[in-house]
Amino acid sequence: MYYSVPVAYLLWFIGGLGALGLHRFYLRKIGTGFVWFLTGGLAMFGSVYDFLTLPRQVTEANIRAGMREALEMRAREPLRESMRQVGAGTAAGPRETIEKTILRTARKNGGYVTPGEVAIEGDVTVDQARTALDKLAGKGYAQMRVRTSGVIVYAFPEFFQDGRTEFEEGI
Repeated sequence: MYYSVPVAYLLWFIGGLGALGLHRFYLRKIGTGFVWFLTGGLAMFGSVYDFLTLPRQVTEANIRAGMREALEMRAREPLRESMRQVGAGTAAGPRETIEKTILRTARKNGGYVTPGEVAIEGDVTVDQARTALDKLAGKGYAQMRVRTSGVIVYAFPEFFQDGRTEFEEGI
């Protein structure tokens, strides 16, 4: 499920200008939805805050929904897909596995990789790259992180340079 800014503002409006917290329930912020409902949107201060920040809250809710969807999709797909060979191979021999492509790309990028980068490096689709990355994250080999721009990246701590992460550097 993906969330809409106009729907969130509509729920904010019909919920007593945010006092009932309907928009928070919509964005799956159940705990704070109850707080808003019981306190009148924190005496309307929280409602005013929500009015000003609702587009960002919807973006964050969509990122969380995308991550939930990716994790659910990973659990449904068979394990053998991540082990398939990338490309058809050449006269010199078979091509590397998608996992090897991911690891090579992560090492080259200081420990971070996106599905798009893997797709380019391994001559696979972005969906195939994302599926393989999700499987590696599910096995604990990688961590899913979200950049401040909203882009989901996969972090491989073993390849971090100088022991620092991009999130510590503010990139």
